[in-house]
Amino acid sequence: MRYLHTMVRVKDLESSLDFYCNKLGMTEVDRREFPGARFTLVFLAASEDKTSGMSNRAPLLELTYNWDDQDYPEGRNFGHLAFEVEDIYATCQSLTDAGVVINRPPRDGRMAFIRSPDCVSIELLQRGDAQAVAEPWNSMENTGTW
Repeated sequence: MRYLHTMVRVKDLESSLDFYCNKLGMTEVDRREFPGARFTLVFLAASEDKTSGMSNRAPLLELTYNWDDQDYPEGRNFGHLAFEVEDIYATCQSLTDAGVVINRPPRDGRMAFIRSPDCVSIELLQRGDAQAVAEPWNSMENTGTW
């Protein structure tokens, strides 16, 4: 498993970029716009992580800016931790066998979500290309929230 990023929702992208980049010294290494879903993702690397952030996409801070006006109560702005795994299905099966609830199953062979005992959302991402869609994951419904 490899640590990828932590996601934080931001209300004002420019203000947040000023804080993280100009004041904290982080560097923007990637930006993705999703017009259909109305959000922007900006990935930042700490100064000593810039090279690995650009080449390996980790470790990064992901700023998620939802275009529609939203207020996030304290704590709600934190999104999730993200880890890359070698085999999304084997990882999810191992977690299930250990009693962990898969809140968002890897129906697409690429992404799943679980929660820690303290309700921290954790995203699991398949390393490389998505695996072929497979059962029982494809038919599983979401459980709870992530």
